[in-house]
Amino acid sequence: MTRLRAICAAVALVCASGQVLADTASHEASAVAFLKLAHADQLGAPVYMQVQQMFAQRFAETKAPASKQATLETYQGKANAALDQVISWPKLQPDMVKLYTSNFSESELKDLVAFYQSPLGQKVQAKMPQISQQSFQLTQSKLESAVPVVNKLLADMTKELTPAGAKPAAPAAPAKKP
Repeated sequence: MTRLRAICAAVALVCASGQVLADTASHEASAVAFLKLAHADQLGAPVYMQVQQMFAQRFAETKAPASKQATLETYQGKANAALDQVISWPKLQPDMVKLYTSNFSESELKDLVAFYQSPLGQKVQAKMPQISQQSFQLTQSKLESAVPVVNKLLADMTKELTPAGAKPAAPAAPAKKP
C-alpha cells in the first residue's frame, strides 16, 4: 500500500510539474508576443547609431581623406560586431522575457498584447518616441533655470563646510545647462 501511495505521489508531482512548465511556457509566449508588438528588438538601434556617429566624428576630426572611407567603414563594422555580441536581440531577448514575466502576470501581458493590437495601442506605439523626446526636451528647458541656483547652493555649502582659514577643496564641476 505504501508503494502505491509513493507511485501516486510521484505521478501527481510529474503532472503538476508539467502544468508548471506549460504555464511558464505560456507566460513566456505572452511576453514574447508583447515584446514583438512593442518593437523591443529595436532597443539597441540608438546605441548602434550613436557608436556609428562617434566613429564618423572621429574620422572627420582626423581630417582623413575620402580615400580612407573604407577604413571608417571597416571599423564601424567591427564596432557593430562587438555590439552584436552583447546587445543584439538574440542576446537581449531571454533577459527581456524574464524581465517582463517577473513584472507582469500572464493575464496582464495578454491585456498588453490586446491593447497594443488595438488602434489606440498602435497610435501609442507610433507616437511614444516623439512624445518621449518632447517630454525630455521640455524637462531640460525647465531645468535650465535651476542650474544657477543649484550651483550657488553647492558653492554656499562648500563655503559653510570649509573650516575658517582652510583652503577649500577643488570644487566639483558645476552643473551644466542641458
